[in-house]
Amino acid sequence: MHTATTHAFTPEHDGPLKDIRVVDLSRLVAGNMLSLYLADFGADVIKVERPERGDDLRHWREGGQAVYWKVYGRNKRSLTLDIKSDTGMTQLKKLIKCSHILIENFVPGGLEKMGLSPDELHKLNPALVITRVSGWGQTGPYSHKPGFGTLVEAMSGYAHLNGFPDKPPALPPLAMADMVAGIYGAAGVLTALRSAEKTGVGQVVDLSLFEPIFSLISSEAAKFQATGTPTMRSGNQSAHTAPRNVYLCKDGQHIAMSGSMQSMAMRIFDTIGRPELKTDPRFENNDARVQNKDELDEIIQSFVAQRTQEENLALFERAGVTAGPVYSVADLIDHPYVTGREAIVHVPDADMGSVPMHNIIPRLSGSPGALRRPAPALGEHTADILAELESVSLD
Repeated sequence: MHTATTHAFTPEHDGPLKDIRVVDLSRLVAGNMLSLYLADFGADVIKVERPERGDDLRHWREGGQAVYWKVYGRNKRSLTLDIKSDTGMTQLKKLIKCSHILIENFVPGGLEKMGLSPDELHKLNPALVITRVSGWGQTGPYSHKPGFGTLVEAMSGYAHLNGFPDKPPALPPLAMADMVAGIYGAAGVLTALRSAEKTGVGQVVDLSLFEPIFSLISSEAAKFQATGTPTMRSGNQSAHTAPRNVYLCKDGQHIAMSGSMQSMAMRIFDTIGRPELKTDPRFENNDARVQNKDELDEIIQSFVAQRTQEENLALFERAGVTAGPVYSVADLIDHPYVTGREAIVHVPDADMGSVPMHNIIPRLSGSPGALRRPAPALGEHTADILAELESVSLD
């Protein structure tokens, strides 16, 4: 059980985005990651949800708990609307008229079918930033296709690079494409918002899931042009530097080590008692080490295997070697680094007592974000928000 202090929510905190209202029509991960960033820094993020089910992220459960929603729904308000009804659509339009940002992740064309094309939205609210999240983007030959992150992670080249050479391509164990797109989306939205504030004219942010995750490995395209060969999976090794791997310790635990700089590789050789490797033609420079990385890993593994994880880490830390432990989240909850940095915060929760989650990222010295409210129950703020809209006219 964790020993960390439970942090109370601070609804009175004003963040730097306190005057920004966001209408979030999206579901699942990418849109929620995007709006989470805005909400953490004070924006009034209103999740517009279907009355009968709400955001599908509410139904991703672990141990019977909606843990994903509790984490990524924090700092937001929930409004349930039947936007297929005339009344619901009128209320939505009122909300959009007095907002700054709209986020949606329908299949391209979905907004248009609802009568809410960007042109119509900008007639309603000329400065609106319309963020359209989709698998493949609003244009191009795949624009009509639905696209989940799994498909994008496979097609982007990421899965081909991930895993071991004697195993099939490996998909990530999390919604990586969605998460990366959400972070890119937050940057794009704030950039477009800055422009709208200066000009009074809004625009469309066209955010695919494909392009953000491809940007993480886009150097592979240049490498392919230079070499004519796509990079093959290399497990925990690197195709660019050596040594770089995960090594098994005497106690069955693992450490990770990287010698990506020449000086660090030389330090590793001294620390493992093999200074002669510094002048060995197989290992004397990075190109040679990469060519002979399997032999080098055997040498380092032999050394590491004679000591426990704790002994290895103490030895390498004293020597200034870049080595660290391989941990699970169970190791992190009460770890001195995590508690000292408050990288994980424990917040009150009606169902679980408290919920551990990541703190506000990044940390701003002058205008920090805050944990203002827990993830809302479905429709929790409907009455309050509709009351706020009573004075809004569509005329």
